[in-house]
Amino acid sequence: MTNNKNLINKLILIVLVIFSIFICTIAGFGGGVAVGLSGIFSEPGVARTKDQPQEFSAFWQAWNIVHRHFVDRDALEANTLTYGAIRGMIQSLGDEGHTIFLTPEEAEQQASDISGIYSGIGAQLGMDEGLPIIVAPFDGSPAIKAGVKAGDIIIEVDGKDVTTQPMYEIVALIRGEAGTDVTLTLLRPAKGRTLEITITRGEIDAPAVDWAMIPGENVALIRLSQFSDGAAQELADTIQAAKEAGAKALIFDLRNNPGGLLQEAVKVTSQFLTEGNVLQQEDADGKRTAYPVRKGGVAPDIQMVVLVNRGSASSSEIFAGAMQDHQRALIVGETTFGTGTVLQPFTLDDGSELLLGTSQWLTSRGRLIRKHGIEPDVPVDLPVDAQALYPTEVKQLTPQEVSQSSDAQLLKALELLENNE
Repeated sequence: MTNNKNLINKLILIVLVIFSIFICTIAGFGGGVAVGLSGIFSEPGVARTKDQPQEFSAFWQAWNIVHRHFVDRDALEANTLTYGAIRGMIQSLGDEGHTIFLTPEEAEQQASDISGIYSGIGAQLGMDEGLPIIVAPFDGSPAIKAGVKAGDIIIEVDGKDVTTQPMYEIVALIRGEAGTDVTLTLLRPAKGRTLEITITRGEIDAPAVDWAMIPGENVALIRLSQFSDGAAQELADTIQAAKEAGAKALIFDLRNNPGGLLQEAVKVTSQFLTEGNVLQQEDADGKRTAYPVRKGGVAPDIQMVVLVNRGSASSSEIFAGAMQDHQRALIVGETTFGTGTVLQPFTLDDGSELLLGTSQWLTSRGRLIRKHGIEPDVPVDLPVDAQALYPTEVKQLTPQEVSQSSDAQLLKALELLENNE
């Protein structure tokens, strides 16, 4: 009897050792989950490491339950489930529209976007209170031509409800080959009703800077559509050309400018300042780094007004905040989007990428931009049916047509400049 017990105990010990080795061999990420077991073991198992947080237990339990009981066995694809879990974690951080997880395919697409070579509708997308929105349509883009506006909430894409979809899936639905159509169902909050807009996709190649003298005025309207590489030099050349054309004042239009490169934000802002800081950057430990104004700006004294709206984000907010803090220019329009984190890319082993907000931007005087935005000095809402006037349109108008336009923000800027002469 004793020998039998010893034999049984040895067998149990051997099975436990084999089980432990098996679990360690096939353990997944996080130090612990064995998935897709079959044959001898009917359920996945969990092997916890000493440094694994206790809170992870609920995740692994859910993972195991899904693999054991979910009816659609074909849906149990490890990468898909893993990416979904990561996206859920990222979404819970609350850095909407900025911090993001990208699959290897999406990371490749992101690199294409940065290079400026892609086709689509030409609009910056974001999330606001969990809903997908148009942050800013690009100048001259198919989105602009079709009537899409900043702040529009995306309800459907080609008839598919996307209000609960992750951003990467919405982008994939909207993107497509140039010349093809996509239909967006949009909720325009100001109107309180939905609009269905069909857009023909195109190649996206928007210039960073455009300008025009406002008819009948010695004021130049300068439009910066994005803080892309080289934008500061392009702007400096534009300002010089405006001065030579007789400009004594500037209206600097950042409406629907989704931002861009931090280095360009510093360079662009430095065109209008002579000293001090452009912004501060605060890391996760609370350490702050100041970005000083660069010397050699071409327009430190010229009178100016800056236009912003809800589509002004990221680098646009850095610029507007600096103009306020230095009392360099009045900000006219609407409170900006409130995107103020600095994204650091982390490439994962499988080629996927985590763009994580590792620090945040503050104005030169320490005002937080993230989730707050920049409030204008002179609030002016654009009427629901109004269309912002950009330099391309202004060039075609008479002085009377400008004065009778529906662009209340531009007209207020002109009024402020005239009153300060």
